[in-house]
Amino acid sequence: MRLTSEQIHTIKQATAEIFGEAARVRLFGSRTDDRKRGGDVDLLVEADSPIEDETWLAARLSARVSRSMQGRRVDVLVQAPGIREQPIHRIARREGIAL
Repeated sequence: MRLTSEQIHTIKQATAEIFGEAARVRLFGSRTDDRKRGGDVDLLVEADSPIEDETWLAARLSARVSRSMQGRRVDVLVQAPGIREQPIHRIARREGIAL
C-alpha cells in the first residue's frame, strides 16, 4: 500500500469526523499496488445507516485528504443503505484494503 502511516491516520480521522465514528474506509485502486508509482487516491466509505447528502460529504472528504497530500487527486465512493450499489462498489470492497 502506497500511503504513509500519517496519511492513513489523516484519512481515518477525516472519515470519522465527516461521516461519523461508525464509518469504515477502504483504499482501492492503484495505490494498493506497491509496484506502481503516482496515481490518485481511491477511497470507499461504508456506513451501516443511511447518509444524507452523501455527495457533499464525499466532496468534503476528498478536499480534506487532497489538501493533506499536497493536492493529490482523491476520489471518494460512498456505500450505505439507500445508495444504489454499482459494480465499482463491489470491486472496491473485493480489492480494497481496510484502513
